[in-house]
Amino acid sequence: MDLETVMQELEALGKERAKKIYISNGAHEPLFGVATGAMKPIAKKIKINQRLAEELYATGNYDAMYFAGIIADPKAMTESDFDRWMDGAYFYMLSDFVVAVTLSESDIAQDVADKWITSGDELRMSAGWSCYCWLLGNRLDNEFSESKISIMLDILKNSIHHSPERTKSAMNNFLYTVAISYLPLHEKAVETAKEVGTVEVKRDKKKSSFLNAYESIQKEIDRGKLGFKRKYVRC
Repeated sequence: MDLETVMQELEALGKERAKKIYISNGAHEPLFGVATGAMKPIAKKIKINQRLAEELYATGNYDAMYFAGIIADPKAMTESDFDRWMDGAYFYMLSDFVVAVTLSESDIAQDVADKWITSGDELRMSAGWSCYCWLLGNRLDNEFSESKISIMLDILKNSIHHSPERTKSAMNNFLYTVAISYLPLHEKAVETAKEVGTVEVKRDKKKSSFLNAYESIQKEIDRGKLGFKRKYVRC
């Protein structure tokens, strides 16, 4: 399949309702409004194709960029490739659900995510914290340095309330993910969540949302989800 064919297939799957939802979350034209589940049949035909993924991502079309993440070959991508993708990720659904997800399946995931977390750039920071959520929720606990994750919890506790808005949300998810999916620091994460309390995330032209990792953690524990790991990160 070439770029033109894929773009035509994506356009045919576009729905006005999905388009409106994506735009309300920060997407802008060009986009078709394709539900992510509707992309699976095309992905099955293509499987992994890094060259095509790069062409799709470069279109600037939100649906094409999302699909690029599904067919990309993360292990073939370098740090500069991921940085270039981040440069094109203009809102959180791209930074956290396309770039961070793709990065999480690479061998350089933690190194790149660490740099993004300390970058001072809202979406890079958000993608860095999100990448750790995807990693911790999928990989074995022994693939992480306990002392490093512990230090990250300390940094989060001291900085989450005055971090950029989108970064706050990703940090809150990290706190929740450590508590549920990384058992060595479950207790510390629960204590940290208790101390952090409710986090206000301000949003343009919308009411603020209020996040409470401690409450979310308790709900998941009650559902028997402690130690949960995803089988796959990408759809």
